Amino acid sequence: MSYMIEKEIHQTGKRKTAIARVYLRPRKGEIGSININGRTLEAYFPRPALQKIAMQSLDLTNTNGQFDVYVNVAGGGISAQASAVRHGIAKTLNELDKEAMRLPLKKAGFLTRDAREVERKKYGLAGARRRYQFSKR
Repeated sequence: MSYMIEKEIHQTGKRKTAIARVYLRPRKGEIGSININGRTLEAYFPRPALQKIAMQSLDLTNTNGQFDVYVNVAGGGISAQASAVRHGIAKTLNELDKEAMRLPLKKAGFLTRDAREVERKKYGLAGARRRYQFSKR
């Protein structure tokens, strides 16, 4: 199914401390482009696994190449940023067509924000849960 949009749709995607602002715009060329922080997808995420994670929402809904996708992403590491981009794209696709997109995206878990965060370090401990080494003598 082909989608034509007149105006820009935007949403935010999050994962750990990474925040991605995703903008879906009508495509300008023959095929839609993906632009992340002013760079192409391949330039921003050099590892193929991270490229696949970022594109999972578009691949699942068969909308790859139908839009120009612009993303501003900041914070976190590169893996969390890829997951934040996936979450943001899923939310924009859901806003585009709730009837057709919601069920597959929800079933794949792309609309749910992954709430796992790094546990804080506690006083008196070496890390969040790691104890200091015990010395009997």
